[in-house]
Amino acid sequence: MRRFLLYISLLLQVAVFSYADAPDKQQHVLSGDQSGGATGNTLPPELPAAQHVQLGADLVDTALVELRKLHQPLHHKIRKNPGVLRTVLHLASKALPAIRLTAPSPASSNDAVSGPLLHATRLLEESAQKNNSDALYILGDMNFYGNFSHPRNLKTAFNYYQKLALLNGNSSAMYMMGVMYSTGVGGAVEPDQARALLYYTFAANQGHTRAEMAVAHRHYAGIGTTKNCETAVKYYKRVADKAIAWYRSGPPGGMSWISESHRIADELGGIYGVGASVSSSGQNAPHKNPTSDAQASIEDILEYLDLMSQKGDVKATFNLGRIYYDGQRNLPRDYAKAREYFLKVAGKTWNKKGQVFENKTPSFHTISCRAAGYIGRMYLRGEGVEQNFRLAEFWFKRGNEQADQQSRHGLGLMYLNGYGVQQNLDLALRHFNAAAETVYPPSNVQLAALYLDQGQSDEDIYAANHHLDLAAKYYNMEAYYYIGEMTYFGLGRERQCEVALNYYKAVAEKVEPFVSSWAEANLAYEVGETELAFLEYLHAAEQGYETAQNNVAYILDPQKSYLTIPQWLYPKAQKPALLQNPTLALIYWTRSSRQGNIDATVKMGDYYLDGIGTDADVDKAVQCYTAASEHYQSAQALWNLGWMHENGIGLTQDYHLAKRYYDTALETNDEAYLPVSLSLLKLRARSAWNTFTNGRINSIQDEPTEKKDWSLSEWINNFLQDEMGYYGDDLYDGYEDAMPGADSDLGAFEEGDILETLVIMGLAAALVFLVLYRQQRQQAARRQQEDEARGQPQEQQGQGVRAAAGAFANGQQQQQAGNGGFFPQPGAPGFGQWAVGGVGH
Repeated sequence: MRRFLLYISLLLQVAVFSYADAPDKQQHVLSGDQSGGATGNTLPPELPAAQHVQLGADLVDTALVELRKLHQPLHHKIRKNPGVLRTVLHLASKALPAIRLTAPSPASSNDAVSGPLLHATRLLEESAQKNNSDALYILGDMNFYGNFSHPRNLKTAFNYYQKLALLNGNSSAMYMMGVMYSTGVGGAVEPDQARALLYYTFAANQGHTRAEMAVAHRHYAGIGTTKNCETAVKYYKRVADKAIAWYRSGPPGGMSWISESHRIADELGGIYGVGASVSSSGQNAPHKNPTSDAQASIEDILEYLDLMSQKGDVKATFNLGRIYYDGQRNLPRDYAKAREYFLKVAGKTWNKKGQVFENKTPSFHTISCRAAGYIGRMYLRGEGVEQNFRLAEFWFKRGNEQADQQSRHGLGLMYLNGYGVQQNLDLALRHFNAAAETVYPPSNVQLAALYLDQGQSDEDIYAANHHLDLAAKYYNMEAYYYIGEMTYFGLGRERQCEVALNYYKAVAEKVEPFVSSWAEANLAYEVGETELAFLEYLHAAEQGYETAQNNVAYILDPQKSYLTIPQWLYPKAQKPALLQNPTLALIYWTRSSRQGNIDATVKMGDYYLDGIGTDADVDKAVQCYTAASEHYQSAQALWNLGWMHENGIGLTQDYHLAKRYYDTALETNDEAYLPVSLSLLKLRARSAWNTFTNGRINSIQDEPTEKKDWSLSEWINNFLQDEMGYYGDDLYDGYEDAMPGADSDLGAFEEGDILETLVIMGLAAALVFLVLYRQQRQQAARRQQEDEARGQPQEQQGQGVRAAAGAFANGQQQQQAGNGGFFPQPGAPGFGQWAVGGVGH
């Protein structure tokens, strides 16, 4: 009853909030539309004026002046990818015992606040007592994130957010309450998924972008509610609409950014390490080609390319320009260096008069045209240089000399929108079509948009779908958005809620700077602020990023290694209390698993097997391992199932099935050779002992082979197939060509030749049989003659036909005895002539 009354009171608060004069226009930290402004040590230059001046506003202004004295922005550092030697030294240093030379600072020193921070905090607290919205929210953030080195106190932060939400229904405050109720982080409140969804929904209905993503993900995954595609797609569409509007608000061609989303564990080879994790084994394993740069650090690559560039390698020079222009997570963009390298490439192709040097090869000219396309893009967008449409057109036309796609697309944008040239739709279409001939996603998207705007005929819809499908293969965000829209409204495509939802979700998650705090989280983790990074990742995880869910679980994971090093040998700093939450780790392993992460599924099994963060449940562990091992995806899961069969934990103890799983694990991942070999060695010993002692466990057995009784016709057919297979073996591929001067190829034997050979062999065998049979008959006749010569009584002659036959037989025997038989016996005078064919000649 009390719970019901609580929800009734919350609904009444929503009704009040809907009619309250909430300062939604204050983009500082209140509305939440500017997602990046509320985290980290960041402050806007000034707070926008509200519709009416709140009490304590002057105190907030003074406090902000004091806080800006403390503000020291963090800058991204190039994170080095360690080489082999550096990795070995790092591991060796970690393995050596660590000796503390100084005692850890007392906990009370961390709670001390002094100087400008103390002054600003007192001013904000005084303003908060007057119910100033800005002061309440700033104090909440300072206690939640620890901004400006303020001591982190999550319970105090929750109190400030709650007071602000009750005061005027501030959307950002309600979003933060939703995060805290969802995770129970820091023990500020007890986790309550129903309340979390309630507060997320309150904030989302006021347009809070992060809250909209959180609500969409919960209805998509069924967290705290039943799965509901229509509700999820509604909220994801809201975010996708905002994301596309933000993207198109940038320079010509749209906003650009460096993707920051990644898994922390993947940098170390995955959750279970290199080779043991699905993310670093099988088809995901790094290439072992010695010429591959897959394991090289960005600094090594830049150093190598710079060396080759100095030697005159134009391709290396161009690649240096591309790297500095595009940037990456560990390397910020440097437009000045990029332009320098691109101009260096172009200067080797065109002289000052714009003429191409005569001694340049077509491939050299092609690379130069690509560099010209990048220079034109920089002038078109004003990147590293002042925006200049005339120079952009100049460089794009140079790039178009060798059909550079980017140059053609740039010219299309200029003629489509009238950037420095007269607007001309026909020329724009011509350039877009030329660029899209070999699939250039931005041009394909522009053509699709033009076809959709042109009319609603079936031909236009078909052409638009064709171009969008091509662009979507290259993960183009605008293509995703258009396909989502067409699928959602059933325009040219079948209306499918699930398909539209996935496209909208992909669009929302791609626009990281607009909707998430990935950059702040990564930076905090790189500089060692693990607690702050955890809190920042927590926001992205609640918004549905699988990579963030994996990161949160990995940071909280208490079981990163089964090899425990004694504390006295390897003393480590105590893990902060904020990061000691295995229950929350299991929650995010589960959410990551539901979005297709196989290693996270295996981790779930480990938690259920060992009872980490939950009660031990062997059946659930088996289900997790079985799910991860489907289609032989995880060797680790297969090995675990084999171990469970071997020891009878959760599964029937069966040595034969255990061997099958071990063998399958090795087939799935070659890196598992050592653990599988050791496991099989122990398993065979146990199986042998079980057989010797007549144990009840099913021992290892030879796999039965099916034997089939073949008929004569089946035997002949199988024999012929084997013969053809033998002569068709790859070893004979080299003899297919005809010899010099030959009339025809040697080829393989034809079926007629094989049959003829078999007939000849059969006749020869028959002849040998007849000869042997004749010899046996001769020997039998000789023995009979010898017996008669020893004194057997002769029968009387003259008894009719029988006496005549006897006389005839006797005459024959006498003839044989006198002549030695029809054929001469060995040793007889005529045997030599008979052997060489002289008999009868």
